[in-house]
Amino acid sequence: MNSDTSKEQLRAYLTTEVLHDPSYPLGDGDALISSGLIDSFSLVDVALWVEDTFGVHIDNSELNSEQFDTLDQLFAYITQHQ
Repeated sequence: MNSDTSKEQLRAYLTTEVLHDPSYPLGDGDALISSGLIDSFSLVDVALWVEDTFGVHIDNSELNSEQFDTLDQLFAYITQHQ
């Protein structure tokens, strides 16, 4: 897995499919959940997409802002569990 490509793929999914704004300047450390940018329903969609795209299972108990509040946190989880 090319980590740069995968992280950009994740960023593109979040800005295009979740935020519905492909030009949104989503930074690696920008708060997604705690800022209200992503709601709990969207978080479930993100988890399903991550599972399908990267083959990483995310337990429902882990779907929270402590684990996945930033692109960096989400990407770190993916790389640790692949």
